[in-house]
Amino acid sequence: MNSTAARTTGSRALRMRRAFAVCLAAVALTMASHVATRALVRMTPPRVELPREGAPTSWSIERAGVRAVHLEGSPEAIGAGHARLLRRAMIDDEEQLWNEFSRFVPWSIARTAIEDFSLVRYRGLDLGLPFAVRKELAAESIAMQPDPLAWHLETYHRLVLLHAVYDIALAFEHSPIVGCTSFALGPSRTRDGHVLAARAFDFEGGEVFDRDKVVLLVRRENSVPYASVAWPGFAGVVTGMNADGLFAVVHGARAGQARAEGLPAALGVRSVLERAHDVREAIDVLREQSVMVSHIVFLADASGHFAVVERAPGMAPTVRERQEAMSVTNEFEGPLSNDPDNLRVRRETTSGIRGERIADLLASVHPATATPGLALDFLRDHVCVDDPTCPIGDRRAIDALIATHGVVADLTSRSLWVSAGPNLSGHFVRFDLYRLLEADHDPGTDGAPDTMPDDPILSDGRYAAGRARAVAKRRPSP
Repeated sequence: MNSTAARTTGSRALRMRRAFAVCLAAVALTMASHVATRALVRMTPPRVELPREGAPTSWSIERAGVRAVHLEGSPEAIGAGHARLLRRAMIDDEEQLWNEFSRFVPWSIARTAIEDFSLVRYRGLDLGLPFAVRKELAAESIAMQPDPLAWHLETYHRLVLLHAVYDIALAFEHSPIVGCTSFALGPSRTRDGHVLAARAFDFEGGEVFDRDKVVLLVRRENSVPYASVAWPGFAGVVTGMNADGLFAVVHGARAGQARAEGLPAALGVRSVLERAHDVREAIDVLREQSVMVSHIVFLADASGHFAVVERAPGMAPTVRERQEAMSVTNEFEGPLSNDPDNLRVRRETTSGIRGERIADLLASVHPATATPGLALDFLRDHVCVDDPTCPIGDRRAIDALIATHGVVADLTSRSLWVSAGPNLSGHFVRFDLYRLLEADHDPGTDGAPDTMPDDPILSDGRYAAGRARAVAKRRPSP
């Protein structure tokens, strides 16, 4: 090798060594930054003392495939009881969320960047939560130990962020995670003069959230007792009814600019059920709250008063009120209706089509005819108003076979029917909230479960084909 070639080879090797050194330095810097980020933004839980195990106020039962958990007492007692009864399911559900995160963001460096950005952006999130909620989550995090997922982030910090998962995700993607259809019928429309409400909760976080749904029966100190249909470990409310017959659910929607401060939507709805006795009081509670992202709250009470409350950061809520019949999907109709994000939802998603269909169904209800069974039929509707030939599992239908849970509520009798799965096609199980929310209720005194039957599509092959179609088109959509 001549001297020129040797110098060229040596120069190339030097450049390669320098490039390698730069790469190592970049990796080391990234890792150091990742570790430093977690150290600097660490959330400190309040000090709590857990009650002894085996407290009689916490118990769990299963009724026809749907699990109910009763929690009562102080924030510490409720948090500890929650984790002690549901720890394994909490871990399974969170593992599913991490798997879904990896599926949607397959590059580890991108996931790390998103995680670190979120940790910095939402570093003060816990300080904006009510102190009772912080104590409850602190107790839940202690009772969850040993925590096999702590390598992601320490338990308390993760629990806080998981209760704002909707609010955080909306800052990263263009479609709300949740897409739902809800409606209510007043006493003049129902056969027995009762008030009915129903909702489909279309959350595609994984089948485990359908399979492991739980009805949480909560009696908190100095609060109205309530029931929440959600998943193990979740202390917020996406679908709930309280002991006074107030029904409250949250719907995804898009408008305005997301904020890192404020009360997560699900915790805002929980506060409504804990504090309000009717729709009027619920609206007042919502007006007090500062929200992080846009969303819709649908309210109904036992008097037949219904309301849709549209909320976005930095804006006063817009309220629409009705009696006799009301429905909602995922679009703003008030001052936020012309927001570019809301126009995109209207243009590119199924919200308007579902909204038109449920409005048609409600208009078809004759006076004194509606029953809980009819409300369930509406939830399971497979018709697309813009295409009568659309197949089962089409996203334009009210029931697109993607719901994590569905409920039908009789607000007058305080009855709540909850889907057993799969999706809305399996039977619905009745829970008597008058009895179950009593302080001294003995679950051993409950009789045989009262249920509403499966959708016929579950046994004739149409569900399997429709579900395969729905999963093939899976994407977060309103």
